[in-house]
Amino acid sequence: MKILITGGAGFIGQRLAKRLLDRNELNGKPVTEIVLLDVALPNDDRLLSDERVRAETGDISDPAVLRRHIDTQTEAIFHLAAIVSGQAEADFDLGMKINLDASRALLEVCRAAGHKPRVVFTSSVAVYGGTLPDVVQDDTALNPQSSYGTQKAIAELLLSDYARRGFVDGRVLRLPTISVRPGLPNAAASSFASGIIREPLAGVRSTCPVDGETRVWLLSPKSAVEALIAGCEIDREKLGNRPIVNLPGLSVSVNEMVAALREVAGDEAAGRIDWQRDERIEKIVGSWPGAWNTARAEQLGLSGDENFADVIRAYIEEKRADERA
Repeated sequence: MKILITGGAGFIGQRLAKRLLDRNELNGKPVTEIVLLDVALPNDDRLLSDERVRAETGDISDPAVLRRHIDTQTEAIFHLAAIVSGQAEADFDLGMKINLDASRALLEVCRAAGHKPRVVFTSSVAVYGGTLPDVVQDDTALNPQSSYGTQKAIAELLLSDYARRGFVDGRVLRLPTISVRPGLPNAAASSFASGIIREPLAGVRSTCPVDGETRVWLLSPKSAVEALIAGCEIDREKLGNRPIVNLPGLSVSVNEMVAALREVAGDEAAGRIDWQRDERIEKIVGSWPGAWNTARAEQLGLSGDENFADVIRAYIEEKRADERA
C-alpha cells in the first residue's frame, strides 16, 4: 500500500509514519511506500533511513505538486498539513491558501485520478464557537470564531460532499488540542497547553496566557496517532452519511493541568509557570468547547487518554528514550 502524509515533516506526521512502519500494514494491506510531503524535510534520520519512506518538499496548494505525489497507487492519504490557529488569524491569505485552497486542490486531484482513495482529514475543536453547551453534541451547530476554525469547517463540508459523490472514501477526525507537544512553541493559540508542561519540565519558565479556570479538550500525541490510524480503518458503512467524528479526549482546566504537573514533577516545576493573560489568545481558546460527547467515536472503536498525569509521564519517558537513542 502506498500512503501519502501531507504535513509529513511535522511532529504528528513523523510519528504517524513511524507507527505505520512499525505496524507494516494498514487496512489489512502491507505498507510498501510512505510519501511525506511538506515544505521541509523530516528531521528524523531513523525515519528517513527506511527504504519504504520517500520525503518530498513542495507547496501543497499547487495542484501540480499534488499530481506528482498522488496517483492511482495512492490508497490512503492523511491530510495533516495546516497553518495553525494563531498564524491563520494573523495571516488570512496564508491560512486560506493552505487550510482551504490546498484541501480543495487535494480533493480535486483525487477526483481526477478516479480511484477513490481513503482520505483522512484532521479537523479541530475550532469549528465550534459562540454560546456552547457544557458538553458539545454531535449535532451542535458549527459556529467558528476564528479564520482557522472557519477554514477547517469549510474543508470538512467539502470532504463530506466529495465522499457523498463517491470521489473519495473520506473521513474527518476532529482533533482535540494535542498535549504535550515536543520541541519549541509554535504560533497556535493552543501552544501554551504544551508549553506550561514542556518548559517547566526542562527547567525553563513558561507563560500561561489564559485564566486557570479555562477548560480545554486534550489528547496526547500517542493517542492522536492511534486515532488517525483507527479512523482510517473504520469501515465506510459504519460511518453512514456522516463521515465526521469528534475524537475522544480529556476535558481539563488549566489549573488541573498544573496540578497534574505538580503531582508528576513536584512544586518546583509547577512554580515555573508565570500567569500573564493575553486577551487575543483567551478570545480564541475561550471560543472552543471544553468537552464534547464522544459516544459515537467510542462505538466506532476510538479511544483517548485516561488522565493528564499519565500523559505527562508518557511525555517524560518518550523524551528520555529519544535522548538515549
